[in-house]
Amino acid sequence: MTAAGRMPLYVDCDTGIDDALALCYLVASPEIDLVGIGTVSGNVSSALAARNTLDLLALSGASCPVAVGAAHPLAGRFTEGAAHVHGDDGLGNHPLPAATTAPVEGDAADLLIALAHEWAGELRILAIGPLTNLAEALRREPRLPELVRDVTIMGGAALVPGNISPVAEANIGNDPEAAALVLAASWPVTLVPLDVTLSNPLLEADRMRLLESGRPVATALGGMLDFYFDFNATFYGERRSALHDPLAAAIAVGAVVPAVAPRVQVVVDTTGGPGRGQTICDLRGRFLGFPDQPGAHVRVVLSLADDFAPHLLERLLAL
Repeated sequence: MTAAGRMPLYVDCDTGIDDALALCYLVASPEIDLVGIGTVSGNVSSALAARNTLDLLALSGASCPVAVGAAHPLAGRFTEGAAHVHGDDGLGNHPLPAATTAPVEGDAADLLIALAHEWAGELRILAIGPLTNLAEALRREPRLPELVRDVTIMGGAALVPGNISPVAEANIGNDPEAAALVLAASWPVTLVPLDVTLSNPLLEADRMRLLESGRPVATALGGMLDFYFDFNATFYGERRSALHDPLAAAIAVGAVVPAVAPRVQVVVDTTGGPGRGQTICDLRGRFLGFPDQPGAHVRVVLSLADDFAPHLLERLLAL
């Protein structure tokens, strides 16, 4: 059972550095109970992502079932991950104490389906990696959208360029076929794209607050971010980092309120051309104030009411 008033949350992730920030943020969040985590190949392999997740949970004093998910996307093969962004280990080459726990039996899709039945109508999903596990769960349990309360996805680019191609963001671009299935399913979706995550960065002064806090979790995150800042400097022109996954986490738990988030039609390009992986968001109502489109079930977050970094630091420093 979850604590009174807390939302049961399943997280699907490919645990690299920004996933680590998101997971630690969630551990510190009183709004939710983490009831399960599945891993997918993206930043790192799904197996390494599970190990990173278990180590992070142990460091933060939390526990929940962790299941290894899809090793490969629906089409093609997982090859190398993003070591240039997250380090060879996915955590900025910043080793953590090894947890004594192991992943549960069964894969991430099975865990998600079981939790959806256990928490029918209440379970929320936060997906901060490629959407392969969610697509596989939909294939195994067609009723899944009826069982899940809502889905929050870090992914896509609506009005800004992509980060792995001119139009594709990594989580969507690493498995466009899965993303197309998940976004077409009939559950309520909140899409948190690069439009808002890139405009809410963490600065070097923020990283130093974590690093110098003397708190084990915050200090570890500050160490990981050193590698991430180096990569992001090639994008921003200075040492700072985007807050992709933790921002999606904060929106999922309701602690951060979007300022502009219209419900619009969204499709994913699954062709083999230069548009592959693009999230095509119908934002033709922008000059009318982005009205919701009738029948649309995907809310696309374009901006926030307030700066996100202070809220993130407050929670991470409380661990």
